Amino acid sequence: MPNKNDREKMVEKLKRSPAYRIAYYDNDFMDAESCRPVRLQLELLKPELLFAELGILSTIVVFGGTRIVEPSIAKANVARLEKRLAAKPDDAQIKTDLRRAKAVLAKSWYYDEAREFGRLVSVEGQMSGNHNFVVVTGGGPGIMEAANRGAYDVGAKSIGLNITLPMEQRPNPYISPELCLQFHYFAIRKMHFMLRAKALVAFPGGYGTMDEVFEALTLVQTHKVKPLPIVLFGEKYWKKLIDFDYLVEEGTIGEKDLELFVYADTAKDAWEYIRYFYQSELNNNRRQNI
Repeated sequence: MPNKNDREKMVEKLKRSPAYRIAYYDNDFMDAESCRPVRLQLELLKPELLFAELGILSTIVVFGGTRIVEPSIAKANVARLEKRLAAKPDDAQIKTDLRRAKAVLAKSWYYDEAREFGRLVSVEGQMSGNHNFVVVTGGGPGIMEAANRGAYDVGAKSIGLNITLPMEQRPNPYISPELCLQFHYFAIRKMHFMLRAKALVAFPGGYGTMDEVFEALTLVQTHKVKPLPIVLFGEKYWKKLIDFDYLVEEGTIGEKDLELFVYADTAKDAWEYIRYFYQSELNNNRRQNI
């Protein structure tokens, strides 16, 4: 028969047992494969409640490459590589790196345009005290940083939906702190991009950007979401990257599907198109109600 001290030790041992943890404070339990449906639901719910609490009425999604940095940084990268190549003129890897750094420098003006776009959208969408057309990005560097920065420049809110990745993924510093979220599941994150979106603007980017563009096009094409402006920023880049006319000629999309997106080369044009889209929609609704 255990004495009093032994009984206390036995109780303390029970309290330290993993089984004794409250389920939602038990990280091992919550991380278990069988709890995936619960985690998915929580990732869906948390942003919903947060955005409702903070009065986020609608968003504009800005996608684009993480490697497209602001011009001053791009120039510095080129200068650094030129210096290295001067010291090792036969180094093939440095030559390749320099060529790619120059390609990024040539595209660095997109950073400035994304920043200007974030500014324009935020001035009109939020300065009245409401939170309409709030810029939302993937929260990373490059074009995402630029769009968040544009909102930051005018004291407006902007959202960053970060994702956990094997390589470190840090949020850019210009996201509103109360709207900087982190996701584990790409699928839920992508759902949140579209849930409140009034428009999508895609700057030049890589796999991730293309994935998000094609998902948005598919959702609109299949009427899974209401029509919304999809702007491919940088006509020359996108036309070289994707031959949409070829898809029509091959019969894999219809001619009408080419009307699901437009090209733009300035922040002002992109924003004017989005404004025109919603003004036309408003006028159409008025005509239908007469």
